[in-house]
Amino acid sequence: MSPSRRSSRQLVAGTFAGFLMLAATACGTSSGGTSDSPNGSSTALTGDVTVSAASSLTDVFTQLGDQFMAANPGVKVTFNFASSSDLAEQIVQGAPVDVFASASDSTMQTVVDAGDATKPTTFASNSLEIATPPKNPAGVQALSDLADPTVAVAVCTPDAPCGAATQTLFQDNNLTVTPVTFEPDVRSVLTKVISDEVDAGVVYVTDVQAAGTDVHGVSIPAGKNVSTNYLITATNGTSNATAADAFVAFVLSPTGQQALHQAGFAKP
Repeated sequence: MSPSRRSSRQLVAGTFAGFLMLAATACGTSSGGTSDSPNGSSTALTGDVTVSAASSLTDVFTQLGDQFMAANPGVKVTFNFASSSDLAEQIVQGAPVDVFASASDSTMQTVVDAGDATKPTTFASNSLEIATPPKNPAGVQALSDLADPTVAVAVCTPDAPCGAATQTLFQDNNLTVTPVTFEPDVRSVLTKVISDEVDAGVVYVTDVQAAGTDVHGVSIPAGKNVSTNYLITATNGTSNATAADAFVAFVLSPTGQQALHQAGFAKP
């Protein structure tokens, strides 16, 4: 090969290699959802973001929201925490919501079927645990103790994800439990326990962890327990799609996942 043809080929190869380096650099700085930054975009985010999230996400999402706003001073995140079933109904009825985080597949599917969300992502899972007042006055030691008619038990309403999971828990373990109260969401059940109004409440593992010394936790063996998935999506009706997508990406990022793990949530 002549020196001139060798030089020409070297020049082409060098140019192609340079193009690959530029492409890789561009991909590395894109605004994809895998970014670990609260702001996955190179463009400053602005505006309001309303997040409707399952009540069991109250503590960890409040933390993540603060971090997201600190990194994006132009954005204000407002949370609406309640039962996933109630939140889904609000969205279907036209409530202005930018991001929805549900505690079950079925409640998210309600929003998808209504055309208000398209591609939700599963980001965590949770399982059930029994909470009692700190001194455990009824002496609850196991799941079967909840079937004792002298034990006052609080559970979620059947249409809430925590209530549906609790019903499955009782059915799978052949238990007949007569609750003294049905609460609209899991945090309301936890409040009944903390205020010593009931002997026990069926909540999520994460709720017992969040309550700390305010409650006593009674674990349910994995073989007898029930779990639920958590899904998140920006709604199709969002008025701030860029910021909504960025918040979803932050929850899915390693930072968001670490916060969820520290709060007691498991991987999906």
